[in-house]
Amino acid sequence: MVTAAETTDDTDRTIPQWEPTLDIEVVMLDDGLPTPSYAHPGDAGADLCSRVDFTLEPGERRLVPTGVSIALPFGYVALIHPRSGLATRHGLTVVNAPGTVDAGYRGEIAVTLLNTDARETLSLRRGDRIAQMVIQRVEYARFVPVASLSESARGTGGFGSTGGFSAR
Repeated sequence: MVTAAETTDDTDRTIPQWEPTLDIEVVMLDDGLPTPSYAHPGDAGADLCSRVDFTLEPGERRLVPTGVSIALPFGYVALIHPRSGLATRHGLTVVNAPGTVDAGYRGEIAVTLLNTDARETLSLRRGDRIAQMVIQRVEYARFVPVASLSESARGTGGFGSTGGFSAR
């Protein structure tokens, strides 16, 4: 559960101050890079930075190291998402979005980035924010074989079965 302590600003408005609810051990593999952090109170994603300078040609993808290793407690996962500003302005995305960092993984987090822009090359520098990491609880399922599944309103309808667009 996320908690918020309250404080007041110069105009006596009450402002929530978000408090961390989980400690994540982190080893920075590059002393010149910042530890993952949240840009604003209440943000879901902590920024990850590039460990290297790199250029992506249109349509090119690359595995980019972040210089971050973490130890997640069992029962948690880190999901790596694109940064919305880079996606909107430059077409930069995470290929396998969201990327998954399992609780047992202790290696460097690297992000597979893709330049989706058809014309423009994208260059980023060491220290630039390239992705965001969201920590979430994980439910562990027991998969129970059965002869048939219960009925549902959707049934077996798959991709596009609910519409949502108009054909022109």
